[in-house]
Amino acid sequence: MEISGLNSIEMNQNPFQKIETGKPQTSFANVFQSYLNNVDKTVKQASNLTVKAAAGEVDNIHDVTIASQKAKLALELTVTVRDKAVESYQEIMRMQF
Repeated sequence: MEISGLNSIEMNQNPFQKIETGKPQTSFANVFQSYLNNVDKTVKQASNLTVKAAAGEVDNIHDVTIASQKAKLALELTVTVRDKAVESYQEIMRMQF
């Protein structure tokens, strides 16, 4: 790996300039929305399996237990991320400039 000196960088070049790569840009909001949709899908799947188990339509109760645990963990992670985001926002609001 070659390390170039400062002389190789043009001084009028903006280092923070947005570079177009031709790839679609993924925003945090899109990623978070996708995650929330997956959590919702997981919870609905667990709920449906639970209803089917109560009706006696499920052969393997382990599938219901696994789906319920996945839903529980997904919701716990979502709540933890939300709490950290709120905590971070409150910390930023407490900062003095």
